[in-house]
Amino acid sequence: MELFVVWVLVGLQVKHYVADYTLQWPSMIAGKCHFNKMGGYLHAGIHVVLTLPILLFCGLSALTIVLLMVFEYVVHYATDYAKGSYDCKHKLDPHTRHFWVIHGADQLVHQFTYAAIIAVIILSQPV
Repeated sequence: MELFVVWVLVGLQVKHYVADYTLQWPSMIAGKCHFNKMGGYLHAGIHVVLTLPILLFCGLSALTIVLLMVFEYVVHYATDYAKGSYDCKHKLDPHTRHFWVIHGADQLVHQFTYAAIIAVIILSQPV
């Protein structure tokens, strides 16, 4: 079981890197601080789509998979919207400590989301 959990964690980490750093284009980043722009919605959607194979690998019920995907989508979008709104309001410069503190807090929330997903996966496994 321990090795299984490590592989799920690795999968979520690789997925996060791909979705946040390689599949995110400028319109997504610019749209994160606006409810009426699609960028943030598309970005959160990419995360959820890339999480699906990991959840399927875990042998979860369809209902559990759907609930986890909705959970991740809502938390990811809300987190990015909050960070994006703060960035837009304060015009943070990536050369400052303040920018990296806010960026790190955003990433920490995403990691807590993955910890919650892993907890559900563990609790869903037969004893």
